[in-house]
Amino acid sequence: MRLLKTYCGHGDEVLDARGSCDNSQIVSSGADKSVIIWDVITGQPIRRLRGHASRVTCVAFNEISTVAVSGSQDNSVMLWDVRSRKNDPIQVLKDAKDSVTTVVSTEREILSSSVDCRVRRYDIRIGELFTDFVGEPVTCASFTSDGQCIITSCSDSTIKLLDKDTGELLGHYTGHDTGDFRIESCVDVSDGHILSGSTDGNIWCWDLVKEVVVHKMLHDPSTVVNSLSSHPTQPFLLSAAGLTIKLWGLPEEQTNDV
Repeated sequence: MRLLKTYCGHGDEVLDARGSCDNSQIVSSGADKSVIIWDVITGQPIRRLRGHASRVTCVAFNEISTVAVSGSQDNSVMLWDVRSRKNDPIQVLKDAKDSVTTVVSTEREILSSSVDCRVRRYDIRIGELFTDFVGEPVTCASFTSDGQCIITSCSDSTIKLLDKDTGELLGHYTGHDTGDFRIESCVDVSDGHILSGSTDGNIWCWDLVKEVVVHKMLHDPSTVVNSLSSHPTQPFLLSAAGLTIKLWGLPEEQTNDV
């Protein structure tokens, strides 16, 4: 891998970053309580958004990258109009009772997770909030590829698969260890496997239906694998641990069959 650009401007630790749908912008959040919109080519900040009262732990774009969504340790989720010159959020969601750990935005929904042991799904079309109590602090939440289920990583080193509409527990995955870290999980492009980082330096992979471990991929035995990102259309996975980022894929003969 070759370094193409470095983006400097946060006054403290950078906690999350996401790219826009056309790859022209990056949104990032940090411990300096700010959200920054960057121009990818020039590396310069376009907008610096301040509204949170504490560390901004997570950030996301909506599907067409016109709205940025941020979550914070101040228990709030804020929505920002990326095209507007105004620096105030267009909406503030104050339903969480503890730190917000994840935000995900789709065309019709906003998903957030919180240390208050709940995942919240905001249906933008009808203006309703749906809340599911998971029982443990939720450190990461995401949708499956088909959008029908929610994957939740919890602080007790478990991953739970929930039906999006009913909140019913569909799957329970264990074996890895999260310690006191915020460790991400995701589903592969086929919706056939659940993937998670771990404190043992491995990426753990479970069969989604059978709930059994089918693979353990060693990233680095001396570091915590805390970040994962699955490609939306191809069988590739990015993992981050310590100072290294790795790209994983299927053997060529298997890739041709996908």
